[in-house]
Amino acid sequence: MSKSNKTRNAALFLLPACLLAACAAGPDYRRPEMALPQSWPQQQDAAAQKADTVGEQWWLLYADAALDLLEQEALAHNSDIQVAAARVLELQAQAGITAADQYPTVSAHMMESRTKNTLAGAFPRPATLPRTQNLAHASLDASYELDLWGKLRRASEASRADLLAAESAKETVRLTLTTQVAQQYFALVALDAQEAALQRLLASRQERIELNRKQVEVGVMSEYDLHQAEADVAAVQSQLASIRQTRNKQETALTLLLGRSPREVMTAGVQRGSPSLPAATVPDNLPADLLLRRPDLRDAEQRLVALNARIGVARAQYFPSIALTGYVGGESVAFSDLFTGPAGIFQFAANITQPIFNAGRVGYLVDAAEARREQTLIQYKQAVANAFGDVRNALSAQASARLVMTYETTRSEALASAYKQAELRYQAGIASRLELLDVERNYLQAQLNRLDAERAHRSAVADLFKALGGGWQQQQVAKAP
Repeated sequence: MSKSNKTRNAALFLLPACLLAACAAGPDYRRPEMALPQSWPQQQDAAAQKADTVGEQWWLLYADAALDLLEQEALAHNSDIQVAAARVLELQAQAGITAADQYPTVSAHMMESRTKNTLAGAFPRPATLPRTQNLAHASLDASYELDLWGKLRRASEASRADLLAAESAKETVRLTLTTQVAQQYFALVALDAQEAALQRLLASRQERIELNRKQVEVGVMSEYDLHQAEADVAAVQSQLASIRQTRNKQETALTLLLGRSPREVMTAGVQRGSPSLPAATVPDNLPADLLLRRPDLRDAEQRLVALNARIGVARAQYFPSIALTGYVGGESVAFSDLFTGPAGIFQFAANITQPIFNAGRVGYLVDAAEARREQTLIQYKQAVANAFGDVRNALSAQASARLVMTYETTRSEALASAYKQAELRYQAGIASRLELLDVERNYLQAQLNRLDAERAHRSAVADLFKALGGGWQQQQVAKAP
């Protein structure tokens, strides 16, 4: 058999081996199979209006210009979202570093030296060899590792997945931030309204106590009843001071979310508006697997992709590492002769390293990579289940909050009428002061409960969008089965 035939047969033998090795250097990623619902439960809130399209700025549904400005301020200055953005830049650079490993490296090397050798060394120097020597060297050095087994490609795939995970983590921070800003703003608005209700009650009681003092002077009312009325006024003032303290804490927490400076935290206030009560619900034909676009689930899946690729990086260490190196340049005693023809030098070399014995180290590395992938796979499946649980709870909470608000509004309106009648009866002398106070307390509590129910309803809508990962578009509804 001729030498060329032997070479061809060897190549035909090695090619399938290389292909098999390349296939063995790590599994390709496939999204895990999970039993997902086909769609959301049928309409959870019959009184609510279906929203076929809700943009990325879902808070626009509240039609509150003050809230819109606060959301923009938070997205521009919040420290958590700035840290997340810096993390994305870091992993973007790391992905570039990993991708660069797949390409040759070329560097320039230049050296000039003057060396004086010893005459008292262990080996005598020839008399013709000068004691002081000059050496000039200039070369272009290149090196390249052949990625036959996909080690570098898998490492680059893992780095890209890390980058996508960081971008998804940033979106998670953004979604959480916008939800928190909206909910804390709603709480602040509710506290303002509750303070106004207490102020109205306090004004009414202070007006009544002036009348009581005149009644005591003419002997129509006892001092005992007057002291009770004064205690009732002090109780409302105490409640008013407490709610102002709570409001101040809420405003401070919101300014910190907005990313304001220490001076602004101490001095600046938060502008308020009048948010509406949106009742947007998920369209019946919106596919449930749309939830997989939720940023925290994309983050978890990309981390799974990265660990899956790193199994290939570990497996590739079973196979030979082939590196090509070389240089071309010149070397001479005199620098003036460095770039002449006689001074030319070059070298091309191939280096093959094959692991033979390492006490099972590579196998342990593969086992560890597979175990990490398995852990992340379980966490991803649980995260998907938790996400659907969040949506179910958010849908239920929205419907319940709307019902509670309706009933509390009805109760507040009924007690408002009862309070007016009780005041007329008290002025006519038919009802006692204790009866009036009892109706008054119930009416105040009903007002506070109604305002808190409005806050809970607005917050429930925000929780729904957070659970869904933001808004959805009309084309996503149209593509649904």
